[in-house]
Amino acid sequence: MKKRSVLLGILCLAMTGCMTAEQHRAAVRNDAGDRLSIAKVQREIRVGMSGAEVVSILGSPNMVTTDSERRETWVYDKVATERAYSSSSGGLFLILGGVGSEAGASSSNQRTITIIIKFNKDNTVRDYSYRQSSF
Repeated sequence: MKKRSVLLGILCLAMTGCMTAEQHRAAVRNDAGDRLSIAKVQREIRVGMSGAEVVSILGSPNMVTTDSERRETWVYDKVATERAYSSSSGGLFLILGGVGSEAGASSSNQRTITIIIKFNKDNTVRDYSYRQSSF
């Protein structure tokens, strides 16, 4: 019985290093909570807000333009490319004579977001729009 428990313990220790490809994908994914997102715009940007309030929520814009009436338009344009690779291998090389396994995952994702905020002459938001893509 003691021999069986020791063998079971060794087997458990040897298998703890093994991860499935899906577990690797989850491990390399970056879900930073402070990202510029459409949800953030929908939840926090409102018509009538000041430019200072917009900056406190979204940060500084990438581009500022003015129209013929000298009203500003702010453009936030972000592109992010994420690449990650993770792998592991494990097995019972000494106990079972070379039985082992390998798992890994590679991930590449590109995301773009464009937010356009139009201001009145008094520097309050009069309109906003947004676009997002992920591939």
